[in-house]
Amino acid sequence: MIQQTVRLSAAAGVDVWLRGGWALDFFLGEVTREHLDIDFFCRAEDADRLVVLLHEQGFRDDPGPPPEQQRDLTAPNGSEVSFALLSWAADGCPTVAGGAFAGERWPADLLDGGTGQIGDVVCPIVAPRAQIEIKQMMPVWVPGLRRRPKDAEDIARLNHRLSELSAGGPQPPSRTPHPS
Repeated sequence: MIQQTVRLSAAAGVDVWLRGGWALDFFLGEVTREHLDIDFFCRAEDADRLVVLLHEQGFRDDPGPPPEQQRDLTAPNGSEVSFALLSWAADGCPTVAGGAFAGERWPADLLDGGTGQIGDVVCPIVAPRAQIEIKQMMPVWVPGLRRRPKDAEDIARLNHRLSELSAGGPQPPSRTPHPS
């Protein structure tokens, strides 16, 4: 499903970046746990075009956050796929595109993750450091949202791998920059 989404979006000239648990796995080069959904970021101005293309492939809309903030869909195989929408502040920092949190800043390096890879599937990913910040801060940014054990485990995996890389350990399977 990730490969299909990336191929479809690339053919349409729409950039997407994998986020969440799958971004962690693509950074590490292996599946580390079961996933219930697939999360991406995309530019707000590309969202309508991307959703039309996905509808043509049999995806259907799901209720969720305001559509100017995030688009939630179900794939023909039943996979839940979401696209958090991005806008940019005057200084170039990515921001939440709409909804109650419109204009709130994401980490400045959010889209600096290059690509990750599992097997033959290559996908643009969010920056691992930004992923850590998001997982750490989400319960602060959204009061009442509790920290999940899987988030703590993901943070530990990311920190461990980043420490290995800074110590000169083996490089991830693919770290080519993603053209914006």
